[in-house]
Amino acid sequence: MSHPALDQIHKGIIQGLKEEGYINHKNIKIDFQNAQGDQSNLKSMSDHFQNQNAAVTIGIATPAVQSLANESGNTPVIMGAVSDPIGTSLVKSMSHPGGKVTGVQDKQPVGVQLDLIRTIMPKIKTIGVIYTSSDDSSAAEYREFKNLAEKHHITIRPYTVTSTNDIEQVAQTMVNKVEAVYVPTDNTVASGIATLLKATNAEKIPVFPAADTMIKAGGLATRSVSQFDMGILTGKMAAQVLKGKKTEDMPVRRVTNYETVINEKTAQNLGITIPDSVIKAAQKKGRIIK
Repeated sequence: MSHPALDQIHKGIIQGLKEEGYINHKNIKIDFQNAQGDQSNLKSMSDHFQNQNAAVTIGIATPAVQSLANESGNTPVIMGAVSDPIGTSLVKSMSHPGGKVTGVQDKQPVGVQLDLIRTIMPKIKTIGVIYTSSDDSSAAEYREFKNLAEKHHITIRPYTVTSTNDIEQVAQTMVNKVEAVYVPTDNTVASGIATLLKATNAEKIPVFPAADTMIKAGGLATRSVSQFDMGILTGKMAAQVLKGKKTEDMPVRRVTNYETVINEKTAQNLGITIPDSVIKAAQKKGRIIK
């Protein structure tokens, strides 16, 4: 679907291909298809690529990659940001994928993100997590976040949605029971972030998203991996396939550098003081949105 995080991955893919010498309409043809949030479109789009005899296919986010992987034949599939490649059965192992699928893992530093929340809200006891029940990747991030939080005696309250239509009602229920909200890497929630923030802002509840693109929309703060950088790496891996490499021999890769991003206006509106250590981290590597 179209929303800032996935759009950044797409732009990065084009850039990564370009850096490897592949330019659209010059020496390759890029056929970009968008399911517009409707997973039923993914099958026909994947069939289309198969019928066009694509040299390599790229899926942005887990559902798209799963659809491409389910196609018959051996057309190479590059993952454009998948949180849990093994848990979703897309690859056999990270170092030796063993099939037609490899690519980039969307591995956000969940532990670092929890530490950031605890730094900003040291007395926090209850955090709500909102994610899409059918999204295997965001569910995996939720479980990781929950396990880490419970070690610090923080209660995690999960709230699931099936589509953006559910966000308003779920958010209204959630804000009365939590002190803050964590949003994993979740395309559905990201698409409805404005609806979530309307409910949380009304109750002065801060939202800590996994993806930096949701900070600009009004989230409070995050430490995250750049979606654009993940896209560049995805594009470069696709280029390697075009140059003759076999996906089965290409280890799954991930971007390891993360940035601290703060929304200063949101902090002011919520009456939250951002610690100097967090501000300095954003100034050194990241950004402050005013």
